[in-house]
Parts: sequence; structure tokens; C-alpha cells
Amino acid sequence: MPSILVLNGPNLNLLGLREPDIYGATTLAEVEADVIAYGAGKGVNVTCQQSNQEGALVDAIHAARGTHDGIILNAGAYTHTSIALRDAIAGTQVPTVELHLSNIHARESFRHHSMIAPVAVGMICGFGAAGYSLALDAIIGHLGETG
Repeated sequence: MPSILVLNGPNLNLLGLREPDIYGATTLAEVEADVIAYGAGKGVNVTCQQSNQEGALVDAIHAARGTHDGIILNAGAYTHTSIALRDAIAGTQVPTVELHLSNIHARESFRHHSMIAPVAVGMICGFGAAGYSLALDAIIGHLGETG
């Protein structure tokens, strides 16, 4: 059974509370339960992790190599600043889909640049919590094409 790591970065533990007009009212626990159930329906094992610490996210990406077939990464604000996350993805070569709840290209200009995009197989943004299912479909499709 394929295995996918859903990795959430800083402040995503505040989903449902933090700026619901931008990020929605769905909590991280609800997002995780939904994507795990969606994956099970597709025959895919989904594991979810969240950290506000950049190093912990890097460690999770490193640990994914040989454990998970792909990663869905919502790096939060680290998307725009973290060369370390970019290098971890490139170094482990675990196929990664970049995910954002909001449309980062329709927001502040500092959010328009992604350090992750050049090493990701693709990006899903702007669809709120539904983006997790979309990202799971995308990584499953990618793995089927490259598997």
C-alpha cells in the first residue's frame, strides 16, 4: 500500500482559529482526519505530522526517505524563506507536492515566491482544506506515472 506523509508547518496547528477569513474554519485535526479517510478510500496510507520548528520539518522530510512514497507539504511561511526545506526535498528525492490553503499569488507580494516550488512535483493552492484531497490525488497520479 503506498504511503504518503502530510507535513504541516508553522501556525497550521491554529487552523480554525487563525484568520478564518483566509484559512477557513476547519481545524487541523479535521483536515488530518479527512485526508487520512480520503487516502484509505484510495488504498493509500496517510500519516500526518505538524511542527512549528523548521528543523523538525527537515528531520521529517529526511525520515520520509525509505518510509513514504511521497510528501504533501504545507510549509506555511517557511515556503518563502527556507532553503533548508528546499534542500531536504532535493536531497531526499521524495516526490513532494507543495500545498497552500490560500492562493499565495493573490496575497502579499512576499508570499509570491516559493523556495519549495523548484523542487516540488507541483503545487496546489487556493482551495482551502479541499486542497489536501487535491494534493493527495496529484501525488498518487504522479507516483502512478513514475512508479
